[in-house]
Amino acid sequence: MVLAWPDRRTARVVHEAESNGSGTLPAMEATRTAHEALVDHLRTHAVRTDGPFNLRSGAVSSWYIDARQTTFDGAGAASVGAVVAAMLPAGVSAVGGLTMGADPIAVATAMAADPPLRAFSIRKDAKTHGTGGRIVGPLAAGDLVCVVEDTTTTGGALLEAIGVLREAGVGVAAAIALVDRSEGAVAARLAHAGVPYSVAVSLGDLGVG
Repeated sequence: MVLAWPDRRTARVVHEAESNGSGTLPAMEATRTAHEALVDHLRTHAVRTDGPFNLRSGAVSSWYIDARQTTFDGAGAASVGAVVAAMLPAGVSAVGGLTMGADPIAVATAMAADPPLRAFSIRKDAKTHGTGGRIVGPLAAGDLVCVVEDTTTTGGALLEAIGVLREAGVGVAAAIALVDRSEGAVAARLAHAGVPYSVAVSLGDLGVG
């Protein structure tokens, strides 16, 4: 099953609003506004409908989502961080994934989370010099993390990151994609891998698909 945003952060801000007597509406509005800002930024800057475009899966599409036009933009990244932080399950201490699609999402989310989290990146190939290996950043065996990706069609990047992390003794609590264009295929693959999976923005939100 694919879960939609929001999750942990919404529950936290609503609880704080109730505790200080300010009510739940401002907290919910703040979370909703972040999602609306993210959708607007993606629609304005990332959605392309002037195809054809060749996809990583080998398919050809008349539309394409260049999510890095949002995740590498300051205003876009702020919305990304707020929305993805709202979706993280409790207990996660770090967020990251396969370079480079996951990198700006991981940093933005780590900064937006309360308390702040750690971010990490997974190289596509292991280094043979320096510290070596594929995992970059403050991560250790026994950590519990969330794996992220910008746009997914096959789930390959998410699953590769999960495999590297598990081999290093790192627990994977969840996987989150900003946009999923797989029509359920990625959700099925993640379910088979035993990882809860969520999508931040639907194709309907973006007016494509």
